Amino acid sequence: MSVKIERIASNIVKEISYILAYEVKDSDIKFVTVTDCKLSSDLSYAKIYVTVLDDNKKETTMKALNDASGFIRKELADRIDIRHTPELEFVYDESIEYGKKIEDIIEKIHEE
Repeated sequence: MSVKIERIASNIVKEISYILAYEVKDSDIKFVTVTDCKLSSDLSYAKIYVTVLDDNKKETTMKALNDASGFIRKELADRIDIRHTPELEFVYDESIEYGKKIEDIIEKIHEE
């Protein structure tokens, strides 16, 4: 990935985190953490990876995020100075759960 795309992706993560924390009124979206952003090479598509504080509300939160993606995209267009704002897709980030699972396995091996 080029430096330009990485810089824009970093700005998108920062701005979407702020928008989710302070601008979105939906209570299902309040406890969401943006972990990463993968941009297409032509900047037309962005896959936003998020985690949810309460695992029981994972499905409702992901649905609410994808429903609010139009509003989030509009707010993002006002904050980031690029010609075309990318289409947003929110994806649940499984890497933290996977890392925790691996950590538990290593800890179990050390106990034995």
